[in-house]
Amino acid sequence: MAAKPSAVYFANLRARGPKDNKLSRVGKLFEQAGFKKLAGKDALAAVKVHFGELGNDTFVSPVLIRALIDKLKKYGASPFLTDTATLYSGSRHNAVDHLRTAFLHGFGPETAGAPVVVADGLRGNDWREVRVGLKHFKKVKIATGILEADSLLAVSHFKGHEMAGFGGAIKNLAMGCAPPAGKRDQHSPRFQVDQGPCIGCAECLKVCPEKAVNVSAKKATIDKNLCIGCGECITVCRPKAISMDWATELGPFTEKMVEYAFGAVKGRKAKTGYVNFLVNITPDCDCVPWSDAPIVPDIGILASSDPVAIDKACLDLVNQQAALPGSHLHANHAPGQHKFQGLWRHTLGDLQLSYAEEIGLGTQRYDLVEI
Repeated sequence: MAAKPSAVYFANLRARGPKDNKLSRVGKLFEQAGFKKLAGKDALAAVKVHFGELGNDTFVSPVLIRALIDKLKKYGASPFLTDTATLYSGSRHNAVDHLRTAFLHGFGPETAGAPVVVADGLRGNDWREVRVGLKHFKKVKIATGILEADSLLAVSHFKGHEMAGFGGAIKNLAMGCAPPAGKRDQHSPRFQVDQGPCIGCAECLKVCPEKAVNVSAKKATIDKNLCIGCGECITVCRPKAISMDWATELGPFTEKMVEYAFGAVKGRKAKTGYVNFLVNITPDCDCVPWSDAPIVPDIGILASSDPVAIDKACLDLVNQQAALPGSHLHANHAPGQHKFQGLWRHTLGDLQLSYAEEIGLGTQRYDLVEI
């Protein structure tokens, strides 16, 4: 028997007065989606966000997140903003740098309305195992601060991703709730350098957290015994000389990511909600230290209790758009064509949805309810 469709609430971005501004619409989405259930007297409510890598400016604005924080407070909760340490070296690799980046991007209590707690501790070592019993993992590693929260509201910027295809609620749960050790579990691919197009610029060497890159005679090589598969090298390689065996390695990576998302909310689905922002729909994750031009126009904001349904709705809404000119989108510009496959042809983004549905994380069937 097919699963019952999940409700996905949608607010467009048209506004002709103060009752229609984004802050008001975020508040209405909170109410319509029934997120009062995430609150309660003194409930410690984790609001899982992405603070953005330094140099990136398309993360979800703390001004908009404040509307969600205010709602949680209204119903008695004590909300906190949270994320986990990155696997790669960057501006969020430990709690001190992470907090500094969050504050530089406006996520202080004065603007966002809540304190920031890095969920996996000072150096990303504060985590516990959650038993999932799935194909790739029997247990997954989830940050203690996520597990000990009374409820979880995952706020995601829906956009492209060079390995995952696209990133929304599922990826936010999977990578965002895992410590570096859990991120390493998910990043199974190992990368290699095509010596032909390599120009020896050493940008890959600069970002590699494990010093797996060597540059000699103006050519780079990657030691596969040291590579942890974080993918940072591939994002900075301008001549696109770095690759992996996409055909065999990307499927397991995607499924492992979904299994981590399953573990992040296991046993607490009733106390978890999702808000996806379909604005600034860029080709890359907010983990990169830049923000490319958006591939389609801004669309709106969505809320649901089902991470699969909300990501599927976002994917459908993006694909319905005509592409914006001059973006990184190489193909599939027309309405109805798959935009993220036009960006990253090798990716298996839709596998996130089908595998998540298969293991019971949610359903791809949804009713879009416009508020």
